[in-house]
Amino acid sequence: MLPSAKGWLAVAGLWVAVALAMPASADAPVVAKVSSPGEVLSVEVTTDGDGRLEYRVLRQGRAVIETSRLGFILADAVKLERNLAIIGVVASNHDTTWEQPWGERRFVRDHHRELRVQLQEKTALARRLDVVFRVFDDGLGFRYEFPAQPNLAQANIVQELTEFNLAEVPVAGAKDEAWWITGGEWNRYEYLYQRTPLREVGTAHTPMTVRRADGLHLAIHEAALVDYAGMWLRRVEGTRFKAVLSPASSGPSVQRAVPFNTPWRTVQVAPSAAALYASSDLILNLNEPNKLGDVSWFKPHKYVGVWWGMHLDIQSWASGPKHGATTAYTKRMIDFAAANGFRGVLVEGWNEGWDGDWFANGETFSFTKPYPDFDIEWLAAYAKSRGVHLVGHHETSANIAHYEAQLAAGLDLYQRLGIDAVKTGYVADAGGVKARGADGKIRFEWHDGQVQSRHHLHVVEEAARRHIAVNAHEPIKDTGLRRTYPNWVAREGARGMEYNAWGEPKNPPEHEINLVFTRMLAGPMDYTPGVLSLRGRGDTRIPSTLARQLALYVLIYSPIQMAADLPENYARFPKPFRFIKDVPADWAETRVLNGEVGDYVTIARKDRNSDDWYLGAGTDEDGRTLEVGLDFLDPGRRYVAQIYRDGDQADFRTDHQFDVVVEERPVARGDRLTLRLAPGGGQAIRFKAR
Repeated sequence: MLPSAKGWLAVAGLWVAVALAMPASADAPVVAKVSSPGEVLSVEVTTDGDGRLEYRVLRQGRAVIETSRLGFILADAVKLERNLAIIGVVASNHDTTWEQPWGERRFVRDHHRELRVQLQEKTALARRLDVVFRVFDDGLGFRYEFPAQPNLAQANIVQELTEFNLAEVPVAGAKDEAWWITGGEWNRYEYLYQRTPLREVGTAHTPMTVRRADGLHLAIHEAALVDYAGMWLRRVEGTRFKAVLSPASSGPSVQRAVPFNTPWRTVQVAPSAAALYASSDLILNLNEPNKLGDVSWFKPHKYVGVWWGMHLDIQSWASGPKHGATTAYTKRMIDFAAANGFRGVLVEGWNEGWDGDWFANGETFSFTKPYPDFDIEWLAAYAKSRGVHLVGHHETSANIAHYEAQLAAGLDLYQRLGIDAVKTGYVADAGGVKARGADGKIRFEWHDGQVQSRHHLHVVEEAARRHIAVNAHEPIKDTGLRRTYPNWVAREGARGMEYNAWGEPKNPPEHEINLVFTRMLAGPMDYTPGVLSLRGRGDTRIPSTLARQLALYVLIYSPIQMAADLPENYARFPKPFRFIKDVPADWAETRVLNGEVGDYVTIARKDRNSDDWYLGAGTDEDGRTLEVGLDFLDPGRRYVAQIYRDGDQADFRTDHQFDVVVEERPVARGDRLTLRLAPGGGQAIRFKAR
């Protein structure tokens, strides 16, 4: 029984402040308060005079999120927001460490305190709702949990009333800034990031990254997005943001039978950009543990492919004289992969259905019938004989009704042929997903709506049953489900390298630095780096130096990394190509050495399968010099630093973008290096243990 006046409740060794019977007033009392394990962050939960539940977040006693409301608008019942009474508070402390089968680091610590606030309406309906907070030193997550109850068997959610009222801290000469891409627009997540004052954000996808005027960094996102609509953020007024659920074709955004839990709403909080990137373990920790068991059948790897030629328009997905996915050309790619140590060969355009306007409907694709000039049976066997695996490709044009009808057969074919990874694609304008409703009719859904959330997980589960890994393009955003389903190895979900082939504008140098501190907070991205030719369609210049292309293998994490360029271009640059062959795709540890959002970043990662470390550094359009200490190297070891750096004349705007210096020097823990980065440049280093 909780006390009837403000006091302290000890639960599981954790003290929680409670005040359940204090009279309501304009200054609502704290109902419950929980702090992070290191007392860095704290969450206060209150109810106002109308029985609305509110929360507030502080860091070291200063507000990070001011009083913000919680609740729901329902399609067929009174909104679940007012007249709420707290009927229980449960707190607990958690400190565990778990091992990733693959990832940016091998071991992840989950150290948080949890506060469960149990609510019930004071009306005749007496509906119940729990809100659960998990508070870490570098952020928090909270979600709604609907327990089984007689007066709410089905939750038809029009919108959440969840708010994030970001606190402002005035600092002379500085302002709160945000990095964001627009939500609810036609091109899904494939936009260049805007950098604006926080008060100029419109409707944003998450993660949205914020740097306050006092230097504190925040990122708002979500974790464990399962059978629910994705969350956008809409600025309501000032710096108050509200959750907006991706719409459904008809009716409420979310329809769920009770009991169920919503995804976690997450807020990462860190004193610097580098620390913000490190705090993204929070997203993984808020997901359920591995449900698949032993996933050693997935091997992190690098791959090449029949892909970049299509974006250059020297090959085609469709059949005909330019068809890229021929038996002869794929054999050549298999031989190239075998000769250079690449595990996989992606083949796009192998299957019937690419002729005509495939973008418009996706109804012509077959996921079992190859074009006549592509002998999939022979190629799969030949690849195996060379120690290489074909990487499958299922483009759907977002016609998931058509795809789901063939999904089992398509995956069965891959399983039989030993094709153990598939790239899926959902090319269509946002709102253009074709799904079959319960009535059998086709409806148009959003890429991040509840229907697509269900679809992606269905594909991942079916693939897992056949020991196939999934790399989704034009996907629903990453929310850490790779922990629960470790065969969901990567996604696109941002503006990738292909925009440097045909996009206008191309990805400017700041884009990839922005990705590190925005999109990459969500999880691995298949960015497809390594275009050493630095040329797109029509011989147009890619805004990068050659050394920068190498650094991307360390900066933009994925357990599958593509060497995207054509084999003949790698033959032109044998020394830089050496780094692409050497760099791993799986890591034991990751350290962010420095960085500022959109400006520059340096990351060091340790190979999981050796004692070698790798470093990647990149800058925006401005050249700069960075000093880094090598304290991350293992003590007592000597290393040879194999350095790939911008030459003295290197500049992404000129033909000197190819100016690269490859050199070696002995180093050890405690040494310091000076990294000179050209405009649009970078540096890549392998620290080879002796």
